[in-house]
Amino acid sequence: MSNSTSYSNRFTSPEEQRLYDHLLHQVELEAPDKLVERFRLLFIEGVGYPDRDVLLTLDNIVCSKRVDDYFRYILNRCCHILINRWQTSRHMQTAIPQLVDLFETGPSKQISELSRARAARCLRELVGQFKETEQFVTLKRLSRVVSERPEFHPQAGSRPLGTLIKRYPYLYGHCLVSEDSTCEHQRTVRNLQFQAQQRFEVDLSQYVTYRVRRSRLRRQGEAETAHRLLRPVTNPTLLSDRDLVASLRQFTGRVEANGSYRDVAQRFKTQNCQTSQTFGAFKDDLYDYVTAGIDPEYGQRQFNNLLHKHLSQIYPENDAQPLNDFLLVRTCSQLFNFLVVDASTHPQHFVFVDLISNLGAMLTTGILLKVLLICSKVKPYLERRLSILFNHYESATRDTVSWLVQVLENLNLALSLNFGSVDLSHVL
Repeated sequence: MSNSTSYSNRFTSPEEQRLYDHLLHQVELEAPDKLVERFRLLFIEGVGYPDRDVLLTLDNIVCSKRVDDYFRYILNRCCHILINRWQTSRHMQTAIPQLVDLFETGPSKQISELSRARAARCLRELVGQFKETEQFVTLKRLSRVVSERPEFHPQAGSRPLGTLIKRYPYLYGHCLVSEDSTCEHQRTVRNLQFQAQQRFEVDLSQYVTYRVRRSRLRRQGEAETAHRLLRPVTNPTLLSDRDLVASLRQFTGRVEANGSYRDVAQRFKTQNCQTSQTFGAFKDDLYDYVTAGIDPEYGQRQFNNLLHKHLSQIYPENDAQPLNDFLLVRTCSQLFNFLVVDASTHPQHFVFVDLISNLGAMLTTGILLKVLLICSKVKPYLERRLSILFNHYESATRDTVSWLVQVLENLNLALSLNFGSVDLSHVL
């Protein structure tokens, strides 16, 4: 049995509950800066906490049997008791990075109280171990999402990919949630995701509107008027202006003879996603659908054969059976295993990298979008695949994984334009 499973099955001890109740009480009474200091004294220093009973309660926890197995869950929950409260107000959100930064700073005081020396040393050791856990990694990502610190940096290319997590709300559900996250924390993440998605769509709409108005005035020979009347709007993506315009047209306009991605997907669903069709015939049609927009010279080298082999190996025993919703969802989800990453062992994503290297980030994103548009139920599965890659390359510099950044940016656009509330049809 894994540690996470054993912890979820354990009974919450009276000491743990007293600790949680204490923090739940204080978070309703005290300002965030006072709570950050309270948290520092209790967990980081382990000495000098004003409430002696709470300190002794924590001592009992850190000196209990097998505490190494489950202390990270207790500490993580204590953090989120404060974070879930602070997240509800924008002016309190600034305390979240301050709380997380406490772990990086470490203790500053010597342990002078001999009667508590063993417990305080154990606590500091456990907190040090916490910094190596999945729980702390998700806390750091959450800190970056709510941080008001400037995202752009003079040497942005040398900064870790992980610093960009705030830009991609579709990754939040997987990157900001750990194995022991409470329902309340998951709601907090969904709220953050909704807010970030709305903010991006508004920024995108304003930028496109600004570009269109400026272009019209310039075509009319009124460049000076455009400069004087229009307040410049910053490109909300990390794509160049030219690449952004190309992607916007790609994901909303005509991409094949039969229309936009959405038009082509709707036609495919009407013709090929009927229960009267066999599963084997559906996979053949899906192969044609996915490869339709791919350069034949590239596809015929190896991609098409690999794709056909992958599809043929998906539930071959059901090939003669009628297509149903289960088979549709499972086929599309497993298709992302092939197209993006197979994480059954070490993350394997050579097909994804090869697609991007040969077709570019925009067209590769288009292939993923085509699959999503015929089966929107697999959207969380695609998000999970991309979060695996994001986590895998999180500490790599942006410059070394620019291919991944380009795809993440393009997918932000594709999802917003096809699954979000932004409508740019009147200006594009």
